Amino acid sequence: MVDYDSSSESNETIQAGEGDGATTGAPTALRVLDYLGASLTQRSDRVSVSETIEGSGKVKLTLHVDKSDMGRVIGRHGKIAGAIRAVVRAAAAKDGCDAFIEIVEASN
Repeated sequence: MVDYDSSSESNETIQAGEGDGATTGAPTALRVLDYLGASLTQRSDRVSVSETIEGSGKVKLTLHVDKSDMGRVIGRHGKIAGAIRAVVRAAAAKDGCDAFIEIVEASN
């Protein structure tokens, strides 16, 4: 299980990593996205999730995956990415916020 750092300031990026386990803007959505990303990729050690709180209940979740796994996560015509977005938005709704997801290539 991954611990997540948290901050009360808006527009601040929160990275998955070592932390005190405090909740963030969308803790359920963050965990779901981390799980899905790790499950779909071959290089799960290169998967990370960051969260940016945009204010007024909006949360931007960014899934970072290895370049070699981008096709697996996006899928043909974006179908897998669309399914990931639907599931994570439903998890965010459970947390009482609106989330949007961005999938990017992990930096070295």
